[in-house]
Amino acid sequence: MFAFYSRVKIQYNMLRIERFTFNPFQENTYLIINEKNDCWIVDPGMYDAAEDNRLFQFIFQQGLVPQAIINTHTHIDHIFGVARTKAKYNIPFYFHQKDLPVLNNAVGSAMMFGLEFSNTPQPDDFLTESHSYMLGDDTIEIRFTPGHSPGSVVFYYAPGNWVLAGDVLFQGSIGRTDLPGGDFDTLIQSIRTEMLSLPEQTWVYPGHGPHTTIAHEKAHNPFLQ
Repeated sequence: MFAFYSRVKIQYNMLRIERFTFNPFQENTYLIINEKNDCWIVDPGMYDAAEDNRLFQFIFQQGLVPQAIINTHTHIDHIFGVARTKAKYNIPFYFHQKDLPVLNNAVGSAMMFGLEFSNTPQPDDFLTESHSYMLGDDTIEIRFTPGHSPGSVVFYYAPGNWVLAGDVLFQGSIGRTDLPGGDFDTLIQSIRTEMLSLPEQTWVYPGHGPHTTIAHEKAHNPFLQ
């Protein structure tokens, strides 16, 4: 039932992205990889052993060295695979502190959707929007974008002209705000201040669905008109 899987490779300058689509929610998990094959795993959403194997085999076959798990937020579809990934690679798990209540409610959220989830991962530290983070020699900026969840963030890489947008902004849509901690007005404000302020040619890689650009969403997204 949950065997759907896709991978899209995106190459930009010194960092490249690999995208995988996992779990019943069709969530996009990303690898951010530098030229030395060090990588960050973003929002590991693998639901079962088969999906684990697809990601882990790719990492092995490509000779990648995972350094950390970084999450845009902690809704269940973005954390299904975190605990198993932490255990396999012995790497830290980071997200924004304001999403801790969302993480702590993960088991209840899974039950609401009729899904199995019992091993809630614990953070090793928290991301903060006041810092940029280095993967090798490359800097990725953290932008605080609450509204879909209290601690949602996006990861912006200016040299490559891309942003990993989590569930903040989609092609033609925005993140839902009807879950605990969501707020429509806050989300719209986050998008306008932290996303639409990016260069219009910036590629947007969301937590679900296809990629888009800032220019396209400014012109066509019905929630932003």
